[in-house]
Amino acid sequence: MFSIKLSTKITVGLVLGIIFGIILNIFLPQAVPQLNEYVLSPIGKIFLSLIQFVVVPIVFTSLIVGFSSIDHSEKVGRLTGKLLFLYISTSILALVIGYITASVLKPGNIVDGLGEVAAGEAKEGQGILEWLISIVPTNPFEAFATGNLLQIIFTAIIVVIGIRMAGSQAKPFLSFVESVHTIVEKITMLVLKLSPIGVFALISSVIATQGLDIVQKLFVYILGLILALTLMAIAYFVILSFLHVSPKHFWKSFQPTFGIAFGTASSNAALPVAMENSKKEFKMKEEIAGFAIPLGTALKRDGACILQTFNALFVAQLFDIQLSGAQILAIIVSALVVSFSTAGVPGAGIIMMSTVLAAANLPLAGIALVAGVDRLTDGFRTLLNVFGNTANAVILDKWEGNTSITDMKTQSPEPAYADSKRL
Repeated sequence: MFSIKLSTKITVGLVLGIIFGIILNIFLPQAVPQLNEYVLSPIGKIFLSLIQFVVVPIVFTSLIVGFSSIDHSEKVGRLTGKLLFLYISTSILALVIGYITASVLKPGNIVDGLGEVAAGEAKEGQGILEWLISIVPTNPFEAFATGNLLQIIFTAIIVVIGIRMAGSQAKPFLSFVESVHTIVEKITMLVLKLSPIGVFALISSVIATQGLDIVQKLFVYILGLILALTLMAIAYFVILSFLHVSPKHFWKSFQPTFGIAFGTASSNAALPVAMENSKKEFKMKEEIAGFAIPLGTALKRDGACILQTFNALFVAQLFDIQLSGAQILAIIVSALVVSFSTAGVPGAGIIMMSTVLAAANLPLAGIALVAGVDRLTDGFRTLLNVFGNTANAVILDKWEGNTSITDMKTQSPEPAYADSKRL
């Protein structure tokens, strides 16, 4: 019995939702209010609630499992320090690109009137100092109970430090957290299996109530987001060229990995192929490939950085909210932290969007709008996530002095580390 991929089902749900919304808006406008109130809107809200249901455990366990997997040896400590430096630096660049692109294109301003319904949900932003203080929970269990994700992320970091200090005595707890993480990933996949229905309800509700104009306006949002992702990929090519790494050889070496990433919209699915390509095609040091690629799959999310900043500005523009300095800082810091804890599964970016919006006191209602078109950009974002992960691994390999490829350039028509004159 032939089965349809989840990504295909989501796309079908999106297309059918658009068609259904158009039909309702044009031919049955009198039925829209009741149908939306009793069917479409409740289904969409239930789907969003299920998404929020898995946010807390996935953030907490992802951070603990990711950071606790780092070994204590001096060499791995050095590699980790270099990688984290690269991750943070390039992630900040991604945040800036996403922010500038949304600021210039202003996709939220084009969607006239949609934010008026829920404009009252916006809150006045906190001062910078007050916001920073609020990140530290007085009661971590209260943070879990209230779903304060920034406090939960802070708690996870503190717990990881405690695990390091406890040593072998922390192994039972770490095994428990790893087990919980696996369970939560399975639950997340169950939730995502409902996403075709949720997407159908969300997008058809928006189109039925707002009309066909919304599709045209969101077209700018989609193109703008893809443009930001493309600019970040170009930035990586420039960095690789500056380091005398051939962008052409890099792309050809990891092309199978990028194809899997785009097709599945899952960084986790692309991991085995990335490991294989890094060693056999790119000729990366095995110790670098074995360490950097898995760690980057768990932590490195340039696509998520761009998505969160772009969406936050989109929502602010949508609801005509003038962002304060504290809110801008909240967007940047929370998007950076969230990018390191986003699961490598399709649709995870939207799951984490509530964290950034809540941190900046922006209306969560904006999630419903972008969730309907999330699948259109999910493959592009995952491609950039994997692109950034492999690029950072290559940069680390170069940083660690891998000259074997350079020495082989006379034997290979396309060396990874090209001579600067050839670039």
